[in-house]
Amino acid sequence: MPDARVVKWIIEKYSAIEADLDERARRRWAAAESRSLGWGGIVAVAEATGIAERTIRRGIAELDDPNAASSDRQRQPGAGRRSREVEQPKLEKALDRLVSPGTRGDPMSPLRWTCKSTKLLATELQRQGFQVSSVKVGQLLKAAGYSLQANRKTIEGNQHPDRNAQFEFIAKRIAAVQKNNQPAISVDTKKKEVLGNLKNAGKTYRREKDPIKVATHDFPSKELGKAVPYGVYDIGRNEAGVTVGISSDTAEFAVSAIGRWWKRLGSKNYPKANRLLVTADSGGSNSPRTRLWRVELQKLANSTGLIIELCHYPPGTSKWNKIEHKLFCHITRNWRGVPLETLEVIVSLIGNTRTTTGLEVHAWVDGKTYEKARSVSDEELAEVSIRRNKFHGEWNYEIHPTK
Repeated sequence: MPDARVVKWIIEKYSAIEADLDERARRRWAAAESRSLGWGGIVAVAEATGIAERTIRRGIAELDDPNAASSDRQRQPGAGRRSREVEQPKLEKALDRLVSPGTRGDPMSPLRWTCKSTKLLATELQRQGFQVSSVKVGQLLKAAGYSLQANRKTIEGNQHPDRNAQFEFIAKRIAAVQKNNQPAISVDTKKKEVLGNLKNAGKTYRREKDPIKVATHDFPSKELGKAVPYGVYDIGRNEAGVTVGISSDTAEFAVSAIGRWWKRLGSKNYPKANRLLVTADSGGSNSPRTRLWRVELQKLANSTGLIIELCHYPPGTSKWNKIEHKLFCHITRNWRGVPLETLEVIVSLIGNTRTTTGLEVHAWVDGKTYEKARSVSDEELAEVSIRRNKFHGEWNYEIHPTK
């Protein structure tokens, strides 16, 4: 059997030039390729391209004696094997039924639950009585307009009728506070990361044949735990502070991260500020429906003396939150292909994230353990000085200091 890697290599080369070759050039290319491979080359080229071994041998003879094929005619009129689709008129329709999106929901389809590679498609067609190779299947698919394509996220589900109006409201509020030299931030929790010498998606430059060796299985370590990055992105200054927690992603943790940003960056950048605009998603630790979120924001307002204004994006629109495409995507790019072994590694990688637009990122560790599902009494909630906007008060509201 020919080496599978060699066959794959030949297929790639042949596919790149096949459309530009006539019969004679195809025959001679196959002959030259098989000769360069040495022993077993004819069999390997024949398997990869579908060209008959006899045809390849004829090409070799022509290379050895160019005068043997001096005639302009490539073959006698009517000679040569007819194509598979001509020999088997129903072949193309049978192939289309296997790959057509319209048959995905058919539980009786033989390939309903399998990856539709050219080899599997050829095997199924052979089972149905057709004579066809995987190479021919690939050629038929290309001719029919098929290509390998990944999924694309475009379906967003049901949209709130005031979705766009809320986007416009948030944009106006950001512009208004920035005009008055007040801070406006975008906040959210990045995906939790399992710590350890584990595979991290992406590639990074290394010496050839010297990849970073990581554990075979991505089992989480109880000793190392997980990292929970919570980001605060300053919209006006293109600057961010990321708090890396070691505990649960709770509302208390989220507000603590906002408070840490204010203490270390915000208060210095906005010494005359009397209010803070926070834009956030409508779910997770910063959900407006969470009692603990409002109670902790009240504590932050009391300790800073700031009026904290909240504007939440409608449900299902988290990708519009600025922090997603202004900060988190760059952090992911910066640490691709690097095992996130310890908190120190994560903090260092986050803190060294930079962009050509001047993004500056700071990172800190929060070693506190936060209680999950912490309950809030009606009495605690009643102490929150909340003022809701007339336009969707469930999304837009202010927390005023009471002390």
